[in-house]
Amino acid sequence: MDSGHFLLLLSALFFGLGSYAILFSAFLPLSGIFIFDALAQDTHYKYFGILLIPTTAYFVIANWVGWQYYRNS
Repeated sequence: MDSGHFLLLLSALFFGLGSYAILFSAFLPLSGIFIFDALAQDTHYKYFGILLIPTTAYFVIANWVGWQYYRNS
């Protein structure tokens, strides 16, 4: 398996687990897996892990663009 397929597989796995943890766990019974049950019963921090990824990506891109403006000015 090359790196592109591996990255696609990990992205799909993360999307599936994140969808379950945020959306579907509220409507389904508890699974018996500690981390999923903790996320299902939580009302505040279950969004933190999922929203940390786009926030970090935005920060990295904005930092890189700012650095490019600084270097080329």
